[in-house]
Amino acid sequence: MEILQALLQGFATAITPANLLWALVGCALGTAVGVLPGIGPAVAVAMLLPITAKVDITASMIFFSGIYYGAMYGGSTTSILLNTPGETATMVTAMEGNRMARSGRAGAALATAAIGSFVAGTMATVVVTLFAPSVAEFAVRLGPPEYFLLMVLAFTTVSAILGQSTLRGITALFIGLALGLVGMDQISGQARYTLGVPELLDGVEIVLVAVGLFAVAEVLYAVMFEGRVKETQNPMSRVTMTARDWRRSWPAWLRGTAIGTPFGCMPAGGTEIPTFLSYAVEKKLARPEDRAEFGGAGAIEGVAGPEAANNASVTAALIPLLTLGIPTSNTTAVLLGAFQNYGIQPGPQLFTTSAALVWALIASLYIGNLMLLVLNLPLVRVWVQLLKIPKPQLYAGILIFSTVGAYGMRQSAFDLVLLWVIGLVGVVMRRFDYPTAPVLVGMILGPLAEAQLRNAVSIGEGSAMVFLQRPMSVTLMIVIVLVLVVPRAIRLLRR
Repeated sequence: MEILQALLQGFATAITPANLLWALVGCALGTAVGVLPGIGPAVAVAMLLPITAKVDITASMIFFSGIYYGAMYGGSTTSILLNTPGETATMVTAMEGNRMARSGRAGAALATAAIGSFVAGTMATVVVTLFAPSVAEFAVRLGPPEYFLLMVLAFTTVSAILGQSTLRGITALFIGLALGLVGMDQISGQARYTLGVPELLDGVEIVLVAVGLFAVAEVLYAVMFEGRVKETQNPMSRVTMTARDWRRSWPAWLRGTAIGTPFGCMPAGGTEIPTFLSYAVEKKLARPEDRAEFGGAGAIEGVAGPEAANNASVTAALIPLLTLGIPTSNTTAVLLGAFQNYGIQPGPQLFTTSAALVWALIASLYIGNLMLLVLNLPLVRVWVQLLKIPKPQLYAGILIFSTVGAYGMRQSAFDLVLLWVIGLVGVVMRRFDYPTAPVLVGMILGPLAEAQLRNAVSIGEGSAMVFLQRPMSVTLMIVIVLVLVVPRAIRLLRR
């Protein structure tokens, strides 16, 4: 009852005209940021921090939150229509969503992404409302061994399900892990693999790799091999989901929400792991006749599940941020800085010292999700018109936005050179059927896995037995072995 009363007070604050306007502007801007490749919500929030310094803190945080989860909605648009993820979290959406667009089902893909995002975001917001303190307390119980094994599970899953060859998937993963090692060592401070280049001391920017491998490589590959590859992109014929699409989507939405919410709550979570796991689950659980669409004409479950997992994880990530003061992504780290700019430190005492702010922010999540659904579904036809843009202008626009976004991060000419080098590597990988997504996953999670491994070994005083002394870590090790062994055993038995 106390939670309900506090939430109603939060709604009373959030529905004031000024706060509603800030929520609407944040959602619209977030959608645009998600659509544009190379410009992420973290960059947008960081750029707007000085502008909103004089704005009331409640309105400011509502505005930034709108940008945060609005970008997740917008990122699916370019992933589906142009195979250019605006955010790393929408890489999985691009795999099946773009195939659906090329098969003339862009409307269904966009609809299931928007509705799935709304369902998952709303359900995850309910979790934030009801279980924030208790869920955060459970997440704190997981130590470095569990976090390290979670990331190993993500590595094995990604390598196994992406691409035509597991070996190629693992090769791509190790390229990403190698890129993640570039820069200053997190513990010793020693420079590693920088080749004497000062710009590499801070490591290779994730945004550069994401934009290079997807946006730049997509354009260069199309330009170089367009005439040699059969064109399969068809114009849109409908913008609604059929009864069969609904029947296949709603279980995927629920499963994606169930997978994404716990990962968002974990201080070492993120959107990459749950989206890939959701894709793997949907591929395994699909009916035989539907499974044939994965990697072919495009399976709607491959869009519905990961999009739900993505948005559930993004929303649930506010739990460790608000209750522990721990950011789990670049954007939540910037949001933490926004709180500190106003002299507020997120943590266990936030729900008592700044209860009005917290509950207004949570109430704005419900409002923002509804706003994004209204903004996205009626505009599906507008987004579909992107398919009709002449390709020279379309490719030029993607390169311009990608280049400007990459340069805008550090105003470094070296970043532009690195962007195009990564783009050429992406072209080679596509030409020889090496999946590019594991590169990004390895780069993002590699440094985190290294840090957690070091912490785990320190806890075990140099002994690897620490992984066998904790029930949760033993369970994760068993799951990893099953992921690696069971598919191969099944194939051997079939032979």
